[in-house]
Amino acid sequence: MKNIDFAAQKIHSLEKMHQIVSTWKLKSKTFAFTNGCFDILHAGHVLSINDAAKTADYLIVAINSDQSVKRLKGEERPINNEQDRASLLANLLVVDAVIIFDEDTPLKAISYLLPDVLVKGGDYKVEQVVGAKEVIANGGKVFINPLLEGYSTTNTINKIKA
Repeated sequence: MKNIDFAAQKIHSLEKMHQIVSTWKLKSKTFAFTNGCFDILHAGHVLSINDAAKTADYLIVAINSDQSVKRLKGEERPINNEQDRASLLANLLVVDAVIIFDEDTPLKAISYLLPDVLVKGGDYKVEQVVGAKEVIANGGKVFINPLLEGYSTTNTINKIKA
């Protein structure tokens, strides 16, 4: 019989995630952290998440809460609510944990967890990545994954509307 509840067990509060990270560190395991809205999961997201998973023993994906997405993207977003987005990401085998943050940036979560590797997809420079300074000061690394050309949530929404 398949365990279909495994994904729900990967979604944690920031406090619970900190406890889990502490056990990883005791075992000398590394963890990567990436974040985004992940409103409509597409191939670009999956590629970036897969690349992020290659950088450490474990991968945490942090997603913006519904209220955070509304503030950043407008009242018509998110398309999918935070629980659905978290569940979709938790069902990806390369994702070890998912957290939801309510702030506009994940700085609080990054500063609290202090990942070994911070991964951001996009056209950023390391010095532009939220939390990079904190991760580097703690001895960690920052990676920028390239965008997969032609893939974005906005493009997907525009295709649906057309």
